[in-house]
Amino acid sequence: MKKNIALVAHDKKKPEIIEWTKKHVAKLEQHNLFGTGTTGGLIKKANPSLDITTLKSGPLGGDQQLGSMICEGELDILFFFTDPMTPQPHDVDIKALLRLSTMYNCVVACNLATADFVIESPLFDQPQNHENNFSEYTDRVIEK
Repeated sequence: MKKNIALVAHDKKKPEIIEWTKKHVAKLEQHNLFGTGTTGGLIKKANPSLDITTLKSGPLGGDQQLGSMICEGELDILFFFTDPMTPQPHDVDIKALLRLSTMYNCVVACNLATADFVIESPLFDQPQNHENNFSEYTDRVIEK
């Protein structure tokens, strides 16, 4: 089953995600790939066989574009190699993206070990359930 997969990395983690995609290129090229601007371009350059739709750069709105895809059920897996040692100017966008991933049950891998576990899992090629029940929130009664 073809999945929609996002590939994102902070600047200091870009070399790591590029090497990771080279290692898993055969599996990744079977899916629909999306990347934030700089990361997507670098991965495409290093792996010409990968067809990656590039969005805006993360700080310019790319993280929010991915968040929108998650809300609409259009993203199955987010590989986001984060750099926990470097402050990010768009940290609030990153936090929002991870919050939406959790809320909408989107698979997320933020480091090499987890990414390897996800892509090598026998569940990787299985359908995912994007059914979410937010009725407790949407049906709530707000009284003045």
